[in-house]
Order: sequence, then C-alpha cells, then structure tokens
Amino acid sequence: MDISTFLASLESSSIANRIRDSLYLFPLIESTHVIGLAMVFGTIAIIDLRLLGVASTRRSFRRMGSDILKWTWAAFAVTATTGVLMFVTNAGVYYHNFFFRAKMTLLVLAGINMLIFELTAGRSIHRWDKAPSAPRMGQATAALSLVFWISIIFLGRWIGFTTTRANSNPAPEINFDDLFPGK
Repeated sequence: MDISTFLASLESSSIANRIRDSLYLFPLIESTHVIGLAMVFGTIAIIDLRLLGVASTRRSFRRMGSDILKWTWAAFAVTATTGVLMFVTNAGVYYHNFFFRAKMTLLVLAGINMLIFELTAGRSIHRWDKAPSAPRMGQATAALSLVFWISIIFLGRWIGFTTTRANSNPAPEINFDDLFPGK
C-alpha cells in the first residue's frame, strides 16, 4: 500500500467521517488539543526553567520532576490522541503541509533532546539534585527544549492557517438582498 492509498483510507474511515460530519466534534477535539498542549508546554517549561536555574531553585529536581512529569505525560497522551483524530480528517492535506512536517520533525527532535538529557545530566542527578541549576549539558538540553516546544506551538498554529479541505464543497454565496427583503 502506498502512502496516498493509506492517507485516503484514513480520511475515509468511519471516525474521520464522523468527526467531519459533526458540527461540534472537530472544534471540541481541537480545543482539547490546545488545552493539552498548554499543559504539556507549561509543565515542561517549569522543568526546563528549574534546570536553567531560573525558577524553583530551592526545590529538589527529583522531587519536582516526580510531582510534575506525570502531568506532562498525561497531557501529552491527550494531545497526541487529539492530534491523531484531527489528522485523520484531512490526512492527505496535512501530510503534504510543510508546517505539519516541520512540527512532526521538531516533536521527534524534542524526544531525542529528552533522551540526550537522560543519558547525560539525568544520570548524575544525585550529584546536582539540590543545586540551583543543572550541569551545562542539562542547561543546554533545557534551553533547546524550550526552543523546540515554542516552535512546535507556532508551527501548529500555522498548520491551521495553511491547510484547506482539498475536496470540500465551496461555501454557498450569500446574497444580502435575500437577507433583507422589502428594501
């Protein structure tokens, strides 16, 4: 199966049709996606600012991470799920959109960045846990994380402004004279 056939099958799935045919489902899914993303970014920003030594410098990093990261992962699960639901409604158009591809690339890079943190500064948390900031590698990954997530947010907004439903029916023209008869 080639990619075009696969994308077309996603778009013609019952869930995609249900979302597209509903007046309320897509806006509800999109709103949930935005709320989830705000929570993902907010919790990641708290962690990154702690690593940089800008905020919560008196708290143990382990304790803070333990308190916050479970919320990050829950919000990420909601955001990924709603993102997939939005994608299937117009898979072919989204797949070929530059901003969508750039966002997906940055999501992968954000994951790699997190892995780099875990393999470097994350392995020595016991040495700097109560220090006001992380070692240089931890700070570098934190700064990069903030750049990635801010960029992901901007790219996500651009997706909405640069995609259209490829096979949608044009909106009917409105004749204002018909709206106000008797003039």
